[in-house]
Amino acid sequence: MSEINLRGITKAYGKNPPVIKDLNLNIRDGSLTVLLGPSGCGKSTLLRIIAGLEDASGEVLLGGNNMLGIEPGDRQIAMVFQNYALYPTMSVRDNIEFGLKNMKIPKPDRAHRVKEVTEMVGLADYLDRKPQHLSGGQRQRVALARALVKRPRVFLMDEPLSNLDAKLRTQIRADIIELHRNLSTTFVYVTHDQVEAMSMGTDVVLMENGMIRQQDRPDMIYHSPNNLFTAQFIGSPPMNILDARILTGFLENVPTNVVYVGFRPESASLLDCATTKGNINIPGELVAREMFGDQIIYKVKTQWGQIYVKSSSSTIVEYGSRIISVGNEKLYFFDSDGSAIKKAFNQDLGAVIPLEAVV
Repeated sequence: MSEINLRGITKAYGKNPPVIKDLNLNIRDGSLTVLLGPSGCGKSTLLRIIAGLEDASGEVLLGGNNMLGIEPGDRQIAMVFQNYALYPTMSVRDNIEFGLKNMKIPKPDRAHRVKEVTEMVGLADYLDRKPQHLSGGQRQRVALARALVKRPRVFLMDEPLSNLDAKLRTQIRADIIELHRNLSTTFVYVTHDQVEAMSMGTDVVLMENGMIRQQDRPDMIYHSPNNLFTAQFIGSPPMNILDARILTGFLENVPTNVVYVGFRPESASLLDCATTKGNINIPGELVAREMFGDQIIYKVKTQWGQIYVKSSSSTIVEYGSRIISVGNEKLYFFDSDGSAIKKAFNQDLGAVIPLEAVV
C-alpha cells in the first residue's frame, strides 16, 4: 500500500506565520495526485515534508506507517527535482546506477534494472554520454530513470518540466502519464501550471496560502468549483465573475445570498442581437481577439467589466458592439464569502423564470 495520509501538518520558519497550518490530506494509493497552486502557496513545502526534507508538526503516514522522524532514504520514496540534480562528471549509466550502489544492490541486478528503465524512458542509446551532451528533455529522462530504478513506493516530482520548452513539456507530460499507468504506483506531482495539473492528474489538490481550497478529479475541479478561488484559478481564460446584480431583470427567485455570478468563456456566445428565453444577454464592445488555430478567445468590454468568450467556430466575429449571450443553466453562483451555492440554487431551479432581456 502506498496511500499517503497527512494529519494536522503545520510548518513555520522561525517566528514567521505558518506557511502550512493544520493541513489534512489523503493521497490515494496508485493515484497521480497533483499539488497545484500559485507561488508561495506551500505545495513544494508539503512535498518536501512528505519526502522528509523538511520537519513539521503532525503526522505523515505512508501505508499506515508514521514517517516523521524517519530519514528520507528510508522512506522508499524517490524524488525528481526541477533542476535534474545530475552529477556532471558521471555518465548517464553512472547517474542512474548511483543510488543502487548506495542501496548495495548486487552488480548483475543493477545492470538489469538500468537496462530496464533506460529502455522504458528511451535512453538506451545514451548510457555512455555525460549530462552536458544531452538535451534538456534527455536530462529530465535521466532524472526520471534514476528515480524509477529504485522501484520506490512513491514518486515525488517538484515542477520537473518547468525548465523545458513547450514542445518538450508536452512530450514529457505524456511520458509521465504512460509511466504512471504502467507502474500503478503513487505519484505526487507539484506544479503551478494548471495545464499540467488538469491533463496529468487523476486527483488535483488546489492550494492557496497553505490551505487546500479543493481536492477532486480534474473534471470536477473544472465543472464544479467549490469557491471563487478555484473558479478563477482553473481555466484559460478563467471563469468570468460578475456582480450578481447583473441578474436583475433576467432571473426571478434568485436566493438572496447570491452575491457573485460566473460562467466559463466557452459557455457564452457573441451575437449581433439579444436572444430571449433562457439566456442572459450582456451588451458590450469586442475590443480584442486571440487566434489559437482550433479556437478564438474574444475580449469584450462591458459596463460590468471585461468578459472573455472562447469559441471553437472558424467564423471570426468582427470588432464592434456585440451581445454576450449565456444560458441560465451555464451559470455558477457564489455567496459573499466566495463559496459556491449552486447546489442549493439548482434545487430551486424550477422556480427560476427567464424573462425577456432588454438591451
